[in-house]
Amino acid sequence: HETPVMPQGTMALNVGSEYQTNNRLFDYTVDFAGNQNGWVWNWRWSDKDASEYKNKVDGRVPGSQFHERAVTGMLGTNRSWGYSHLKLSYYHLKPGLVEGERDEDTGLLEPSEAFQKIDHYKAVLDNSFLIGDGSLKAVVGYQQNRRREFEEADELGLDFRLHTVNYDVHYLKSTDSDWQYAAGISGMWQYSENLGEEYLIPSYRLFDVGAFASLTRQFDRLTLSGGLRYDIRRLHSYEQEDDGELRFTDFTRNFSGLTGSVGAIYNITPRLNMRLNLSKGFRAPNLSELGSNGEHEGTFRYELGNSQLSPEHSWQLDLGIDYSSEIFSTQLSLFANHISNYIFLERLLSTTQDNLYPYRQGTARLLGFEAMVDIHPVEVLHFENTFSYVNARQLDQPEENRWLPFTPAPRWNSDLRYDIIRDGRTLTNTFVSIGLECYLRQDHAHTAYGTETATPSYTLLNLTAGTDIRWHNRTVASVYLSGTNLTDRAYQSHLSRLKYADGPGICNMGRSFGIKLLIPVTFK
Repeated sequence: HETPVMPQGTMALNVGSEYQTNNRLFDYTVDFAGNQNGWVWNWRWSDKDASEYKNKVDGRVPGSQFHERAVTGMLGTNRSWGYSHLKLSYYHLKPGLVEGERDEDTGLLEPSEAFQKIDHYKAVLDNSFLIGDGSLKAVVGYQQNRRREFEEADELGLDFRLHTVNYDVHYLKSTDSDWQYAAGISGMWQYSENLGEEYLIPSYRLFDVGAFASLTRQFDRLTLSGGLRYDIRRLHSYEQEDDGELRFTDFTRNFSGLTGSVGAIYNITPRLNMRLNLSKGFRAPNLSELGSNGEHEGTFRYELGNSQLSPEHSWQLDLGIDYSSEIFSTQLSLFANHISNYIFLERLLSTTQDNLYPYRQGTARLLGFEAMVDIHPVEVLHFENTFSYVNARQLDQPEENRWLPFTPAPRWNSDLRYDIIRDGRTLTNTFVSIGLECYLRQDHAHTAYGTETATPSYTLLNLTAGTDIRWHNRTVASVYLSGTNLTDRAYQSHLSRLKYADGPGICNMGRSFGIKLLIPVTFK
């Protein structure tokens, strides 16, 4: 995403902090941005620390604590010819690992000493040059990600390092007010290393490149657009032994595929729009799907790849309708997707390995929709509701294999917000909001071999309030109060990996209250 750029001649310092009661989370952020004589910058430091979360069924959940630190920065220049920005970032995460083992006598969760250390470095040079009626965009970036797992403080197991170079060069041109086209190339290069004594995926090299072009035509009330892209990927996985036994085999795979889309937006009336899009997709299997052979810590799965997997190919149709008025707005988005060679994890009953999950392929059909209704009978009151549903099944399969695993449950979100003070002298933008998150029962589970189980419905009640504080016509602070899961509901998300821990699984976080403070300072 684009880093925000301050208006010319301004500088701003923002300081923020937050506390949450359930896991005693505390974080703070400092952000300093400016724009002086065409030189722009935006630097941010954040630090977050949380202990084990709790719920009324499991109590404290050992291993759910984490520490997070991030530094991001942008330095560049904006000129009449375009801009050039250098973006740098460092991200450090030290999460615990929930092992889910319980005491046989008490049934309580036992302490967990396992944890991970994740360090991610990124440098991106983002350039845009104005050429005639268009612009040439040129972006190149380097990332290094290192993930280490420890059974305890001095016992290093997995140590995986991944190097990635991304590039994107494309030209965007508007010939007049009605035509717009773009063309270019993008891709990446990757190289990984196994540096520890435990392994999940093999070391590998990857290179891919894609060429693409798109065209947009604007008529009076109709906008037509279309695009094509062709990708080529080469992946080589290296052989590796573990204690004298072959752990990973040496193999090379080449993939190529054509993707494209064509779409239209029609303004039926100034308040009513309709969108229609048809697209063809292609996805090459990643190295985890092709070459995994190890325990994926924290997921309670031993994953086994298949080097012979075929790429996924899909056709998707999207239809959308938008309507808005002074007191009512609504959006409806429907989609239908047919995927050949769909890749998914399915449990395999084995006498030699518990929780063995090999990667499988099948023919998938996905149908779904998302609907939004926002009612605002008066300016200060908003009642917004969204509902989403996905029906994901594998074709030509028996009942226990019919539903695709890890499909989100139907979800209804409802939010009632009232603006108490919109433009006051001391307090402004003061509001209170009450929200419901309702997850319906998900009984479309992939039950074959115990891969999944159905998940009961549950509803979470949340409350948020906030205000800006003014002093001499300037905002000097913003304060937000929140309460999540106010009824302290014990629940398990259908997509939660902790649902499949030993015994009854582990519930998600219980009731929590939070306070957040932001202090902005603007210089000129």
